[in-house]
Amino acid sequence: MARSLNRVQLIGNLTRDPELRYTPSGTAVCSFSIATNRNWTTDSGEKKEEVEFHRIVAWNKLAELCSQFLVKGRKVYVEGRLTTRNWTAQDGTQKQTTEIIISDMILLDSRRNGEEQVSESSEEAPEEEKPETKKKEKEKTKSKKEEEEAPQDEDIAPDDIPF
Repeated sequence: MARSLNRVQLIGNLTRDPELRYTPSGTAVCSFSIATNRNWTTDSGEKKEEVEFHRIVAWNKLAELCSQFLVKGRKVYVEGRLTTRNWTAQDGTQKQTTEIIISDMILLDSRRNGEEQVSESSEEAPEEEKPETKKKEKEKTKSKKEEEEAPQDEDIAPDDIPF
């Protein structure tokens, strides 16, 4: 059987803030652009750099997540498929664009709210801002609730366990 594959994987930086819109039926659509760089050295030893710009489109929940977490300059991994759209412009000319409809997105840098990254030599984040600390606190709270809800006096026989 003959197979085909339409898959795109990119790692790049956002060139502009995402634009979130909704279709008339209420479906979320988010569009943004990513720049990717390619560096090489010519036979004569000259270093060259080439930049490509890619139009990215996300739909539904992924669109809402992209608009919430992405800002210009963030490094991101996206995965999806290529698609080409044709339309007639207001002046009657035919237009065409190629886009990447993404199905997955991963943030690759640690920026928050568009802030610059903190260098390794700077002080560590306070305990309350560390994700590990928050996770441990949630686990402690959860285990305390489970202890309170669990009956203290009852003994559980092995026959009482359903598995």
